Amino acid sequence: QVQLVESGGGLVQAGGSLRLSCLASGSIFRIADMGWHRQVPGKQRELVATIISGGSPNYADSVKGRFTISRDNAKNTVYLQSNSLKPEDTAVYYCYATLKQRFGGSYNDYWGQGTQVTVSS
Repeated sequence: QVQLVESGGGLVQAGGSLRLSCLASGSIFRIADMGWHRQVPGKQRELVATIISGGSPNYADSVKGRFTISRDNAKNTVYLQSNSLKPEDTAVYYCYATLKQRFGGSYNDYWGQGTQVTVSS
């Protein structure tokens, strides 16, 4: 089994910062890409940032210049440093990992349970 567990969410004032972390654990052979999505009630889940192992990160236009994604491959962990937060960044943030559990196996997506980020004005 594979588990993704997020941490670091919370309540912050506009202009503040938060650092989200997501640890992938369990039976993991290789992780391809990891990243973050977010969702507001009544709206579709949207991509925030993603990073491929050994590759460059990609960001949604709405967070470019404010958010930074990074990963520690040795720890199977992905981070999201969120600066200059705005009320419109309020959402549940979900991390994901595209990984395979054994040599020769197929890649599949796994998701965390989500962590709430609330930005007050």
